[in-house]
Amino acid sequence: MPSVYKSVISNTSKEMMAYSDYPFPDHFPNYLHNSKIMEYLHMYVKHFHLLKHIRFLVSGTESTQHTRKSLVKIQMGCCGKFPGIMRFKGQYIHSWEYKSPEKFQGKKIIVIGIGNSAIDLAIELSHVAAQVFLSTRSGAWIWNWVWDSGMPMDTVLFTRFNSLVKKIFPEFLIHRWAENKLNVRFNHDIYGLLPQHRFLSHQASFGDDLPNYIITGRVRMKPNVTKFTETSAIFEDSTEEDVDVIIFATGYTCSFPFLENNSTVLDIQRSMYKFVFPPELEKPTLAFIGILQPVGATIPTSELQSQWAARVFKGLNKLPSVSGMLADIRKKRTKLEKQYLNSPRDARRVQYVDYMDEIASEIAVKPNLFSLFLWDPKLALELFLGPCTSYQYRLQGPGKWAGAREAILTQRERIIKPLRTRTLICAQAPCCVPLWLKSICVALLLFVLTFIIIKG
Repeated sequence: MPSVYKSVISNTSKEMMAYSDYPFPDHFPNYLHNSKIMEYLHMYVKHFHLLKHIRFLVSGTESTQHTRKSLVKIQMGCCGKFPGIMRFKGQYIHSWEYKSPEKFQGKKIIVIGIGNSAIDLAIELSHVAAQVFLSTRSGAWIWNWVWDSGMPMDTVLFTRFNSLVKKIFPEFLIHRWAENKLNVRFNHDIYGLLPQHRFLSHQASFGDDLPNYIITGRVRMKPNVTKFTETSAIFEDSTEEDVDVIIFATGYTCSFPFLENNSTVLDIQRSMYKFVFPPELEKPTLAFIGILQPVGATIPTSELQSQWAARVFKGLNKLPSVSGMLADIRKKRTKLEKQYLNSPRDARRVQYVDYMDEIASEIAVKPNLFSLFLWDPKLALELFLGPCTSYQYRLQGPGKWAGAREAILTQRERIIKPLRTRTLICAQAPCCVPLWLKSICVALLLFVLTFIIIKG
């Protein structure tokens, strides 16, 4: 069953995670408490009258292939094995079981992991615990929710301009820029967080507050646990700490037990064409939605996947041949192996803007910047420099939405409004992009478009 702890807040901002034809209310905070996300989902369902199309409390127990459909069920399993855990006399749980900190009052707690949940729990528990230890094997680069000019990080970084920059400049320069940027706030080495991998090679974690809790001693960083005794944890550096509670925030494994013995659906590497379609089915009657790790929001990527899958099921879009899909899978796998660490999550990792454009191209909804720059330069500039929100994929093609242009041009207003709860005299709207940079970007865009015309 799904599970969230009471205090959990989204790590993607509202504009980046909104459905493509239904922006969040402008007064909603940029980073949302889970109750606000649930409220939005209820609003969305009510607005589009979806409830009558949803069947609740239905689960599949096996996979049955028919000519027109396939039934699937996904199971998630917790992972993490440590020597001596069965001897430990205290309490140990997976983060999946954690709800609130009250019952951990006065305890010595070790949280194992360095993902978003591990950091959240370590910080929250430090308010009531005698001491919190945060144990990590590999370390992590720590993102900030609040980025330059106080804007949400993803609205500043996940833009078409930055996607273009990433393709133009060598990877080592991007690594250096990002790592220097994150080390300016606090030195990851001094704080015991410096990872062994480069910034783009593995998932970063969010933790605006983490350095504050480390510097005050409420959270103490520790290396990997080698084993547990009845009352303590022993670490790789030979240090030992007494603990009362162990919380494993070690992630999950994704399994499809009803498909594991069916090599036609999934091979041993779980190959999927563009992370959606099993390539060797007789007919495309099965699609996997959201079984990937976007460096960005999940709702928009899953929404585009769903639109594509629906069109394939209806026969409006055709998939390539089996050999063509397998070739694409091999090509992507080779690229991922070079770019990311060898881990199950990184095997499904995609860059947000690139992947959105890739799926959008399949259903002809990728925005045409060249055309827009000629006929609607104001919109084109916002598409290029502004956050790559899902509304961009409703400007044209199937499912075109009349409100898409307005949603894009007013997205900055919706970002700023919940921040301005105290009105100031002569207040000016913050600008995420300086005028000089806008000028450079316009010149760069003109150059790229001219190059495309000449080459074409």
